[in-house]
Amino acid sequence: MSPKPAWEPTVETFARDESAAQLLLDRVRSRSAVVCVVGMGYVGLPLAMVFAEKGFRVLGFDTDPDKVALLNAATSYIEHIPSARIKAVVHSARMEATAAPERLSQADAILICVPTPLTVTRDPDMQYVEQTAEVIASALRPGQLIVLESTTYPGTTEELVRPILERTGLRCGRDYFLAYSPEREDPGNPRFSAGTIPKVVGGTTPACLELAATLYGAVVPEVVRVQSTQVAEATKQLENIFRAVNVGLVNELKILFQRMGIDIWEVIEAASTKPFGFMSFKPGPGLGGHCLPIDPFYLAWKARQYDLPTRFIELAGEINSSMPGYVVSRVGEALNEHAKCLRGAKILLLGMAYKPNVDDLRESPALKLIELLRQQGADVAYNDPHISRLHKMRRYDLDLASVPLTAETLADSDCVLIVTDHDKYDWDFVVRHAKLIVDTRNATRGVSQGREKIRFA
Repeated sequence: MSPKPAWEPTVETFARDESAAQLLLDRVRSRSAVVCVVGMGYVGLPLAMVFAEKGFRVLGFDTDPDKVALLNAATSYIEHIPSARIKAVVHSARMEATAAPERLSQADAILICVPTPLTVTRDPDMQYVEQTAEVIASALRPGQLIVLESTTYPGTTEELVRPILERTGLRCGRDYFLAYSPEREDPGNPRFSAGTIPKVVGGTTPACLELAATLYGAVVPEVVRVQSTQVAEATKQLENIFRAVNVGLVNELKILFQRMGIDIWEVIEAASTKPFGFMSFKPGPGLGGHCLPIDPFYLAWKARQYDLPTRFIELAGEINSSMPGYVVSRVGEALNEHAKCLRGAKILLLGMAYKPNVDDLRESPALKLIELLRQQGADVAYNDPHISRLHKMRRYDLDLASVPLTAETLADSDCVLIVTDHDKYDWDFVVRHAKLIVDTRNATRGVSQGREKIRFA
């Protein structure tokens, strides 16, 4: 009898007298378990890489055939993940990408890293989690561990994912295992990565928790076990809401202090000298990334089911969501000082990514800024050294390419709007050649010449 292919599931092992949980635990401990990561984006790909680099065989599942083809060709599409890393695990046969749903049955553990966006009414849009659960259910077999990592409201794992999986007739904690472990990825952060950040894990049953904790414990330095999936889901919400509320506070203070003629950035710098009781948060043109602009609304939505308004969350969300409109008004005011109106003005945005030094466009306030500026009749262009073209997204199809950042481009613009303070920008060069600058990030704080051109927003 010929040996089995490397990716063929070992379902027959469950005919032994040992329990499904023990068999899976043994496979995890020996690193013979196959790990499938669903969603090969900014969260899923780094996670898949960590498991592959730690000796597990990994299936990367994505419905985007372009991502699948690029990964199998050992080519990265995320700037801070070099192709050399992908090449190492692909060529050693430790990682393979696929778009075939039936291959999910080959995995011992399936980790779900799909988007959880908002609807136009700011309600949770669970279609990607629900569709993924349906796909997993179609391939679910005894002895598999399913872990949801997508940020969501407390109760999602139990109330949405589990019922879909149990339509198969398999029972959680006996036949298959279910857990929740919130993603904590910070794209482009050199200090912390998927393999160095502690993982919070909550299981549906004790066996589910043990399996999930053991799996993650094989690749991260610390696993924090909590008593339920709901606690793990709420942990991620607290992390994000803490930041969103404080950013909302400092954004509101920025608007107030600007009207009072007070430099918010100097205030923050001075307050930061206090060695206790103060944490520095920075204002900006709006929140970006997948977490802060979205996730607090998930908990606010869930709270309404308990007839409890979440006033802090919703107020912070309103303030942060209004910041692009505030920035556009500041651009209009700055142009008025130069006897120009916004309609017909040439506006050059510097930075499209939601944070410095990455190519991540998710929920970037720059996208909303372009939309609002165009609505006011402005002629908008952008430069971003990390993003050469704006691809079509769920909410935006802006059809723009990055323009060269030259002295001529700067001088030809009626206003340069600084949105993302990438390290690659030479702010002295920008200020020297621009006619007018609206700085939303305090990026030009170190520039001494030409400060009369700068307005802050």
